[in-house]
Order: sequence, then C-alpha cells, then structure tokens
Amino acid sequence: MELGIHLANFTYDGGPQQLAPTLARVARESEAVGVARLTVMDHLWQIGGVGPVENDMLEAYTTLGFLAAHTEKVLLHTLVTGVTYRAPGLLAKQISTLDVLSGGRAGLGIGAAWNEEESLGLGLDFPPTKERFERLEETLRICLQMWSDDEGPFDGEHYTLARTLNSPQNLTRPRPYLMIGGGGERKTLRLVAQYADACNLGIAPVTAHKLEVLQRHCDDLGRDYATVEKTAIAGIPPGTSRDDLLGTLREAAALGFTVVYLMPGGPDPLRMVELVGSVVEEASAL
Repeated sequence: MELGIHLANFTYDGGPQQLAPTLARVARESEAVGVARLTVMDHLWQIGGVGPVENDMLEAYTTLGFLAAHTEKVLLHTLVTGVTYRAPGLLAKQISTLDVLSGGRAGLGIGAAWNEEESLGLGLDFPPTKERFERLEETLRICLQMWSDDEGPFDGEHYTLARTLNSPQNLTRPRPYLMIGGGGERKTLRLVAQYADACNLGIAPVTAHKLEVLQRHCDDLGRDYATVEKTAIAGIPPGTSRDDLLGTLREAAALGFTVVYLMPGGPDPLRMVELVGSVVEEASAL
C-alpha cells in the first residue's frame, strides 16, 4: 500500500505568515519519510468537517506549484477539482504546466462538484446535477484530447474549443494520472471505468458494494477492473495513535484499497507527518 498526505486544513499555529514555511517543511519531510503523494482540496472556502468556512483556505493549483518546488519525487494532484471551477481547456493546461515544471509528477483528480454555498458565494457556475455530470464527461474528453497528439477542435453540448493546442505537452506519457472522486453508482463509477486510472472512496461498510458496482461497469465497457487503482481518503485527527492508524490502513487493505490519502487534522501537520512516516514501511507490506 502507498500512502499519501492530503492537505485540507491550513489553519496552523502562527497564522497565515507561517503557512509558506510550514507547507514547505511538510512537503520536504513527507517525501523524506516515504510518503508517495501529496494532494490538496480544490476549495476556496474551508469545508464543514474540517473547520468553519472562514478558516484559511489556499487556491489549489497555486499551492500544488509551491509544493512542486519543495519536492522531487511525490505525485501531486487535487483531491478533487470541482468540474465547474475552471474552463476545461484552462484546467488541462494547468495540469500540463504543473507536470512540466514538476518533472512529470502531476495528476488530475476531478469530480462533479458539490459545494453550492461556496460557488454562489464567489460567483462560480453551479448548474443542476445532471448538467454538472455532463460537463464532467466533456471535461474528461477535452483533457484527454489536449494531452494527446490531436489538436483539432472539440464541439460538445456545453464546451466548444476551436483548437485544442497544448504546448508544451506533458512530460508524463501517455498522459497524467487521472482520478475521478466520488461513489455515485450510476454515473461517477461508470466514468471511472470508462476514463480514469483511479477511483477515490471512503473507508466504510458500503465500500465493498461500491467496488462491485465499479467492477460491473468495467465488465460492461470491456475494461480490466484490475487496471483501476482503488484509493481511499482517511482523516487522522489529533490524538490518533500509531496503532489507530495501522488499524485504519489494515481495514482499507481488507476492502481492496492499495493507496490511502491521510488527512492531518489540527494545527500541527508536522507531527502528523511524523506519525505517517512511522507506518510507511508496514503499510508497504499490506
């Protein structure tokens, strides 16, 4: 099992002036202890379950570029980008830019978006659910086209691109890592089977059923289910012990997950990095 660290809480001891040095140290130390991936949320306000909306939140792709400058090996992506937050051509270009400047370490995590309050608050489009899923599939197709040798037009129901030129092209070949987040059985998991390298789900009793649904979609589409990476996200709140963390990882492994993104809670992420580092070797054997 590979471990990632998912950075969602940016309210640290010392306030905003300590964000940059703290994040730089988190990135360097995460890589040093064997963490394979660093991810961030793609939100503009803090979300419930992590903190009040007024708490500090950093823009995702600026933050990933900063993390790239302070690391050498880890995979970098969002967990996950809301499809309505950026025009697809711009999003594909952002991933390519991050990939080139990080030496081929960028991925795209994407989903159908859900935060209506944030979207309305900042004037972002938030169409009905059906349209968001239509936009998600078109965005996937646009990204895949822009990351290929095809620079022709794209004419969809929601997006029209006259020329999908993308230069410089990604260093990662044939394209960057692509994750679709969410467990919707009829739409999300079908899109995973059709387009993505990975799904991202919670560690819960319903997970086994979700993975069975994903396998059926793969079978229907002629996709080898084994080629879909099964990833999960799990919080590590303050007070989590090493045994607690190993228990969570063993539960994830039993469900079939091969990657777990661990989300540090509290104002001291460096202590959580140390905790994660203490289980990397054992996790690799799960």
